[in-house]
Amino acid sequence: MRLPPVVVALSVVAGAAGLSGCGDPSPGMSTAPAMSATAEPAPGAPGAPGAAGARGTGRDAHFGPGCGAVPASGPGSFEGMASDPVVTAASHNPVLSRLADAVRKANLVDTLNNAQNITLFAPANSAFEQLPAATIDRMTADPATLARTLTYHAVNRRVAPSELSAGNFASLEGATVSTSGSGQDFKINGNTGVVCGNIQTANATVYIIDAILKPPAG
Repeated sequence: MRLPPVVVALSVVAGAAGLSGCGDPSPGMSTAPAMSATAEPAPGAPGAPGAAGARGTGRDAHFGPGCGAVPASGPGSFEGMASDPVVTAASHNPVLSRLADAVRKANLVDTLNNAQNITLFAPANSAFEQLPAATIDRMTADPATLARTLTYHAVNRRVAPSELSAGNFASLEGATVSTSGSGQDFKINGNTGVVCGNIQTANATVYIIDAILKPPAG
């Protein structure tokens, strides 16, 4: 006996509904939610689970034992700094307040804020505190000498962490800054350590360091 078309259609729909609740899906089909296509960083790499001091992922991964001192939110956080030019970003970060003050005294705020795609090896406040007060006073009393010292900390292009293992980079002061190391342990000019690296600002990549670099005599 031929069934009316409406009955046939209802039977097909009911059968499909019954199959959806039992058995395995057809080959090539899945009822599971879509998974993110973002790959996890390799174990031990900056930003990877278990990497000491690492925060962020990929190009924006921050690494180093001092990264925990950077605020988790607000203008001085990693996210907040990314939207500001480098001196403005540093002035909002409590780890870099003395550097920002020195840059102002050297009349370099506009120079560094307007530079494009630079790298700044930024001495932490603790780096300034290692020096005798008389030395700091002499530095800040001579804007020209202070400017030469600070521009030696700036490289005229963005430097990625992968380039720090064995690098020689021209500073804005003119002399060369050398880097060495591997993993998350890098040195600047042989003995100055990176305490928090690969911080992005609007116009610079920043590596916070534990000492003030001294430009070559000349």
